[in-house]
Amino acid sequence: MKVVTAAEMRQIDQDTIEGVGIPGIVLMETAGSAIVRAIEQRYPTCHRIGIFVGKGNNGGDGLVIARQLAHAGRDVHLFLVSPADSFTGEAEINLQIAKRLGLQIEFYGNPEAVPTTLASCELLVDAIFGTGLRDTVRGSIATVIKTLNNFSIPILSVDLPSGLDANTGHPLGTCVRADRTITIGLPKRGLLVHPGAEFAGKLEVVDIGFPEQVIDAQGIKVNWTTTTQASQWVPPRPPASHKGTYGRVLVVAGSTGMTGAAALASEAALRTGAGLVTLAAPNHLNPILEGLLPEVMTLPLPETDAGSLSVSATSAILEFAEKTKSVLAIGPGLSQHPDTVRLVHQLIRENREQALNLRMVVDADGLNALSQVPEVISLLDREAILTPHPGEMSRLTSSSVPSLEADRIRTAQRFASEHNLTLVFKGAPTVTGLPNGDVWINSTGNPGMATGGMGDVLTGIIAGLMAQGHSNETAAVLGVYLHGLAGDIAAEALGMHGLVASDVLKAVPKAISSLRK
Repeated sequence: MKVVTAAEMRQIDQDTIEGVGIPGIVLMETAGSAIVRAIEQRYPTCHRIGIFVGKGNNGGDGLVIARQLAHAGRDVHLFLVSPADSFTGEAEINLQIAKRLGLQIEFYGNPEAVPTTLASCELLVDAIFGTGLRDTVRGSIATVIKTLNNFSIPILSVDLPSGLDANTGHPLGTCVRADRTITIGLPKRGLLVHPGAEFAGKLEVVDIGFPEQVIDAQGIKVNWTTTTQASQWVPPRPPASHKGTYGRVLVVAGSTGMTGAAALASEAALRTGAGLVTLAAPNHLNPILEGLLPEVMTLPLPETDAGSLSVSATSAILEFAEKTKSVLAIGPGLSQHPDTVRLVHQLIRENREQALNLRMVVDADGLNALSQVPEVISLLDREAILTPHPGEMSRLTSSSVPSLEADRIRTAQRFASEHNLTLVFKGAPTVTGLPNGDVWINSTGNPGMATGGMGDVLTGIIAGLMAQGHSNETAAVLGVYLHGLAGDIAAEALGMHGLVASDVLKAVPKAISSLRK
């Protein structure tokens, strides 16, 4: 599903009205009808409903909602936050209709005096500001919003919580804290990133019939990964298949004290469906890993005096990966020992110089090795996926974490495009940038996943999907979605507090199964 800026949404609206010829009043009626249907489904027992409307198109949507809910028998109370004579266009038309139909309308011009009708409402609908808001919310409307937030009554926002910047997700002064937001046509960027996602509450998107060709003409580069899209990418499992059908993964990971990271990544590749997984690890860890991972083969390799992989293991790793046609997963628990850092650099250099074209996922200490010699990044190409968290991204780019987090979408998009690779910028939400400039915002996952080892599981999932034949781009986007979905399944069963990476690992097959259904 495409994700729009405020400007892109306005252009879609304008092209639909002027180019296609669908009148704005028709779009407003359709939007109102769609939201009324959602209210009837989500709040079937809420009889008394207070609707706050502004003077623009968002308020016009609210007026349509009020009229249709009243027609359906709900006890509707309209509160205007601007004088009636300031309404224009389709909003004014719908206000006049509401008046002629005798709807209960109050001008909420003195927010200090809370109407008794408001206090008795069972649902509040926020239709004050939409995507057109640019300035900080001040004065009486700011007080109105604060009043709404102080009630323990559910709030449903129309299109966008009033006071939220549609592009950045930051509040413009005072902002409605909605329990649910029903956005119209397409999701806006500010609803999917934080803190906007917290103000929006549960998000739903309603289709009001914007023509596909109008949307396509915008050249929108940002997407939201939905269940429908993810389910179309799940790898098939033919009845006559065998382990060789599903590819091989070579995990280059582990060091003294960090065997868990290597184990999690290796098992995650298997749980995602890879046919064969081999773990290349320091020689002294081999007995431990063989006992810990009965389904994973091992490749014991030369090590440093600190118990990490030595640069002398480079040839063995590349020869094994080339011979077996394995996808490389490099980095979990690898350590930052200088000799191990050189190993990472050498693997990437020789892959390029020998034109091996090995596909790889680089995570954790693999990324830390890249940040020490940034020019090595230029030796990567479309065959590589990098999966940094904000701290690792900061080291890769020599930028502060706050500056990177300020616009996660732009951060991922710029890095992926500049380096011609796929970048998974982990966080809330995880954003995946592709070499062609497209960006995918993930829609799964929960705060319980903010714990050690989760990134190792993600590395294995992505590598497992690559081994099964997915392109890097699809493997990254689907892998992030599956990882978050497995986390949601685990949290549903166990709760978010105390959720650990192995809980998510065990839920990966169930996540895949749920998408198949």
